[in-house]
Amino acid sequence: MRAVTWYFDFVSPYSYIAFKRLHELPRDATVQLRPVLFGALLNHFGQKGPAEVPAKRLWTYRWCIWWAHSLGIPFRFPASHPFNPLHHLRLAIAAGSTPKAVGRIFDAIWTTGAEASDPVAFRALVQELGVDDARLGAPEVKDALRKNTEDAAARGVFGVPTYEVDGELFWGADSIGFVNAFLADPAALRNDEIRRADALPVGAARKGA
Repeated sequence: MRAVTWYFDFVSPYSYIAFKRLHELPRDATVQLRPVLFGALLNHFGQKGPAEVPAKRLWTYRWCIWWAHSLGIPFRFPASHPFNPLHHLRLAIAAGSTPKAVGRIFDAIWTTGAEASDPVAFRALVQELGVDDARLGAPEVKDALRKNTEDAAARGVFGVPTYEVDGELFWGADSIGFVNAFLADPAALRNDEIRRADALPVGAARKGA
């Protein structure tokens, strides 16, 4: 029950904010950081990302800036967003997906205001993390990211960040309170009313959905 798998993508500002809040989990929780490709999850479930809906993009950017500031988390959007996070995800895996490596990559993207896809800055990051260039394109690194993403989709992970605890999924940077409640008492999730909600029939569906 104290093992937490945390699914994330560097392209997600919510993932960055959630990463900065992982310390709020119980001290005896063991957290496994699991990089996944958010775009592939969107494709799998037939969704659009927040930045692909103009009005939602505007709201998301405003909210994340305000929310991070209110939490005391350093935060600046990169020079353009969304960006292709593939290289950063592979770098995290090549570096062992350690908290130190993942945190450094997040900080490089979400605190500087610089262009996340700048090849010079990325090269400096690779060197700083002590990763051999050849590792980034290694089949085992590519396969690990693909497997992470496919396994996440198979488990029902539809967005990032997502916490998985004892087979239960908690989506969103603001769900950490729910995670902690479940860790303290599984009845926070496993109760009659939630079981009833889980089994509710669909009363109406949008045409074309």
